[in-house]
Amino acid sequence: MNGAEFTAPSVEYSLILPLLVVFGAAVVGVLVEAFAPRRLRLPVQIALSLTALLTAFVVTVLVGLNLEERGDGRARGAITLEGAIAVDGPSIFLWGLVLLLSSASVLLFAERRLEGGVTAFAGQAAALPGTDAEREASSKGLEQTEVFPLMLFAVGGMMLFLASNDLLTLFVALEILSLPLYLLCGLARRRRLLSQEAALKYFMLGAFSSGFFVYGIALVYGYAGSMNFADISTAISGRIGGDALLLGGIALISVGLLFKVGAAPFHAWTPDVYQGAPTAVTAFMAACTKVAAFGALLRLFYVAFGGARVDWEPMIWIVAILTMVVGSVLALTQTDVKRMLAYSSIAHAGFILVGFVGAQQLGDLGPGQLSSLEAVMFYLVTYGFMTLGAFAVVTVVRDSGGEATDLSRWAGLGKESPMVAGVFAVFLLGMAGIPLTSGFIGKWAVFSSALSAGAWPLVVVGVLMSAVAAFFYIRVIVLMYFSDPVGEGPSVATPSVLTTIVIAVGFAATVALGIVPGPVLDLAAAAGEFIR
Repeated sequence: MNGAEFTAPSVEYSLILPLLVVFGAAVVGVLVEAFAPRRLRLPVQIALSLTALLTAFVVTVLVGLNLEERGDGRARGAITLEGAIAVDGPSIFLWGLVLLLSSASVLLFAERRLEGGVTAFAGQAAALPGTDAEREASSKGLEQTEVFPLMLFAVGGMMLFLASNDLLTLFVALEILSLPLYLLCGLARRRRLLSQEAALKYFMLGAFSSGFFVYGIALVYGYAGSMNFADISTAISGRIGGDALLLGGIALISVGLLFKVGAAPFHAWTPDVYQGAPTAVTAFMAACTKVAAFGALLRLFYVAFGGARVDWEPMIWIVAILTMVVGSVLALTQTDVKRMLAYSSIAHAGFILVGFVGAQQLGDLGPGQLSSLEAVMFYLVTYGFMTLGAFAVVTVVRDSGGEATDLSRWAGLGKESPMVAGVFAVFLLGMAGIPLTSGFIGKWAVFSSALSAGAWPLVVVGVLMSAVAAFFYIRVIVLMYFSDPVGEGPSVATPSVLTTIVIAVGFAATVALGIVPGPVLDLAAAAGEFIR
């Protein structure tokens, strides 16, 4: 080393303890699969996953309570791991949301009563559909308990993704959260071929989007000479040329991130994957991945690319309008409830992007106005619980082939099971943005934020597309309550307490946040701004 001194990197483990808990539990879960007897794996994995996620949530709250002021009175937190991770108010808020939603998702993963005493996941993932090996695994009641450590790795990747403070860490986190999801999508016990097709489509398109993402990182590094967000921001603030590298890099990185949020025109994977994946995985992806992806998108564009806002904002306008139109209009033609909810998810991504272009800084706001960060974070809370609850309801409407996802099978559900139909109707009304539901407050938040920044054309399109979306949501409600059953009519299975808890929590959040949104809005406001 020619006498040069080695300086050990400074790591504040207390700040990243929630990440360590989740990743540590994922590794322990892998060891459980290797060494625990098969009959004990499921209860051990469920207990381990729930304990880890709830412990990480408690630790996240404690970390948030002890964040230090940065001196400007608006941002709290610290940058650790040699600049790789930013632990600030928005990170803590979104970490807590991801952990709560993923804890509920574990309950859906663990549901066994609906499938006759086994989980909804394939007994032996390596067995080809229709072969003797698959039939043997099914007859023996084998269960694929590896799904729990895979889920924990995905959750850890999501938490790292939204807190990443440099482009290299952002890419690593993207792959950590994506690879387990590719596997989980192909593990359905029923309709194996459809599930495997969904996994392959997600993997192939995800690989392409990662390629764009990496190429964009290379261009931005060539422009700024650094991958750190603060250094990139400094380079942009003092730019005197080389805009082609910067703008090309922003565009290519945006492809990777907009793919993850399911924004048009990068949405093609969403309906097929949502339909083919096990419904528990679909619920987990729809709720948690969108939270992580929007958290990363906000941090990257506000912290690293904030000085180039005049350059990237027109792109966000175009994508937001296209996403709202595609999601709302194409949902009208769907005959499968999971595909309808998939296009609904696309439309919601467009609504969130409307809030994305709102007033960025808290100091730019007048009394009673919301910053874009506050509006988007609140919308993610409302969307996450509504979506998780809606997909949980989908798992209990069944026929002899399993889940009855064809909308014609939902006709007359209000007579067969008024409670299930009523709960699902509340979720649909929330997604439509009807008053006294959380969806109404969420849309008000993002639209008012956009208006405060003068983006009224986006708000006009958003209101019009909300009206279009309301049509297909209400169409399902009419189908459930005012249509006669087709054939044998719908059948509602009685779930275990696990799925019941998820539905109840989603319902309670949808109603409570529509009536008393103040505490969560205050919490989002208290999170402050991104640190730089």
